[in-house]
Amino acid sequence: MADLQPSDAAKKAFGVRLRELRMDAGLSGAAIAERCEWGASKVSKIEHGTQNPSEADIRAWATACGAEDQVAALIGAHREIEQMWIEVKRDQRAGMKHIQIRDMPLFERTKLLRVYEAVHIPGYLQTFGYASAQFTIHAHQFGTRLEDVEQAARNRLERQRFLGTGMNSFVFVMEASALYSNVGGAEVMSEQFDHLLKVAAMPYVSIGIIPLGQPRSLFQGEGFYIFDEQLVRQEFWSGLLRTSRPEDIRYFLRTFDALKDQAVFGAAAAEQIEAARSRLQEI
Repeated sequence: MADLQPSDAAKKAFGVRLRELRMDAGLSGAAIAERCEWGASKVSKIEHGTQNPSEADIRAWATACGAEDQVAALIGAHREIEQMWIEVKRDQRAGMKHIQIRDMPLFERTKLLRVYEAVHIPGYLQTFGYASAQFTIHAHQFGTRLEDVEQAARNRLERQRFLGTGMNSFVFVMEASALYSNVGGAEVMSEQFDHLLKVAAMPYVSIGIIPLGQPRSLFQGEGFYIFDEQLVRQEFWSGLLRTSRPEDIRYFLRTFDALKDQAVFGAAAAEQIEAARSRLQEI
């Protein structure tokens, strides 16, 4: 189970949905296989999420169950599942500099952006030096063009024009460990800390830090972005999860609220930033 992609649970849930449709129609697996002219094993594989049905398969299944009116909804749900998981290597083919501006319309129309990060400073809050250092690491990791690093960093910073304007509101929650990840060296990190303090003072922006050693009600995990209550994006080493499924969004909203409750804001957050700066100067 450890090597399952995050979208596999959604595929299994879709299989359960098809099984329930079959059972509601009073059909056995063998009966639906016969009606669809399939082998019996195909029905079992689809219902257990181990075989991905085509849209033609979904139409045939719904028709066999006398549920033609559900075809559009079933195909829509299936397409969303297919789009949930994007492999990093495939995504990186677009190029770092293009990826950073691709979602600019999404950032612009989002009225409330909630962001959680555990490992590094959120992209929305990065300085040019920090972003450049991070993209250099990415270029070596994924074999992308080092020549694109500078422009990718500039494109990332473009989204910062929305900060403090009142057009959008932002809540950022970071683990203190993100402050101790030395990206780019002492000078870059010191500049980054100054920038965090500057942004934290802006209207319509909240920056919270979960202190080291804080008693936990929820453990840290992979970073994620919640765009209003419409879309969640979460990055892993191997890929990117995007979902607009209401049940997923409700789960991430609960998770974000639990993490936010563990964070400190305002002067206490500034103390966490300065503590990280002092620690870095000692190295």
